[in-house]
Order: sequence, then C-alpha cells, then structure tokens
Amino acid sequence: MNSANHSNRRYDLIVWDWDGTIMDSTPTIVHCIQQSCRDLGFKVPDDALASSVIGLGIHDSLRRAVPWVDPAHFQKLTDRFRFHYLVKDHELDLFVGIRELLESLRADKYLLGVATGKSRVGLDRSLKHHQIGHLFHETRTADESFSKPHPGMLLELSDVTQVPTRRILMIGDTTHDLDMAANAGVDAVAVTYGAHPPETLKESPSLAHVDNVTQLSHWLKENLTTPA
Repeated sequence: MNSANHSNRRYDLIVWDWDGTIMDSTPTIVHCIQQSCRDLGFKVPDDALASSVIGLGIHDSLRRAVPWVDPAHFQKLTDRFRFHYLVKDHELDLFVGIRELLESLRADKYLLGVATGKSRVGLDRSLKHHQIGHLFHETRTADESFSKPHPGMLLELSDVTQVPTRRILMIGDTTHDLDMAANAGVDAVAVTYGAHPPETLKESPSLAHVDNVTQLSHWLKENLTTPA
C-alpha cells in the first residue's frame, strides 16, 4: 500500500464484516448451531442452511436456520448456541494474512471499521483476544444497531466518521453484507472464502469477488486509488 498521495483515493473508510471475513469462524458457527439443536432435540439444519445465516444477528440467524422451531424455544436455543460458541471461541483465529493487511491499511491512514452480526460483548471479546482493537476506528454490532441487510450499521459509521457513503468500501463474505452495502449506497467487495459460496454471492451487487486474503490485498492495492 502507498499512502504518499491521498488526493487520488477512492475510499476513506473500509468497513469489514467479522465472521467469515476477518475471523475463520464459519465451521465453528455451523457446528454450534447444529449442536444446540441436538441438545434440545430439534431437527438439525444441514451445513448449507446453517452457514447461510451467518452474518445476521443471533436471533435472526436462528429463526432462519431452524424455522421449524416454535419461537417460544428460541431463548433456550440462543443460550445453548452461546454456551457452545464460548467453549470454542478461544480456539478461533484470524484468516492468514488479515492482521498484516489491516496493519498496512491503518499505516496508510485509511479509516477502518467493523459492521458485524456479532453482539457487542462478542466482538469486544474477540478484538481483545486477538489484540487488533486498536486497528479499528469505529465498530457496530447487530445488538446496538440494525441487523443486516438493513443499512443502519453503515449509515451510523458514515455519520460518526464523517465519511460520505460514496467514499466507503464494505468487505464481506455473505449476501447479507453485500445487500447491506447496496442499501446504504456503499461499494462492496465479496470474499469467497467465508460462509456463502461464489454462486450465492453473485446474487448480490459487488465490485469484485476474491478467493483469499492475498487476492483481496492485491485488489485493494489496485483499486483503492484512481490513476494519478
């Protein structure tokens, strides 16, 4: 990355999804949803259905992943999911190369943000555990704003950073991220290494699809600025 010339930048704020984009957590979340259902004797969603809801807030996720469960049981299901996730949380890691990419962008004076379906407690715990909280200027979670694909999190980040939506880039691994960006008037890039497969991601608008962090880094290097 090169921060020598700020006048030709296309974007000032880069907003990231968390699970499946920064954090390699998709298989764990799928397992936790399925195990929670087993604990309570509910029909277990398959991998495709369980992964399709990642990125939404926990309550929206479970309603979509197990629509056959009586809403009266959702609190018990939520409690079981949180139990299983907390057991596994300390084992999760960042995708290889993500930390270095974030550090490079921060060093080049880009503003960095997070818009995630995680709770505030969950995001703060993860930021602290991986020691990357200092890299982000602002963050928003589903329990303090609107769940994706509502544009609320991006609009709030735009307001608090004073960066207009046309100068924000969203990076995410699900159609929920891409649709949130479109609803906010924000450009987006899709990463295909997370929860939603490429064929699903193509259903929503984005500037590009990248298959790994190296490709993402290359895309950002070539597209965050306009030719001088």
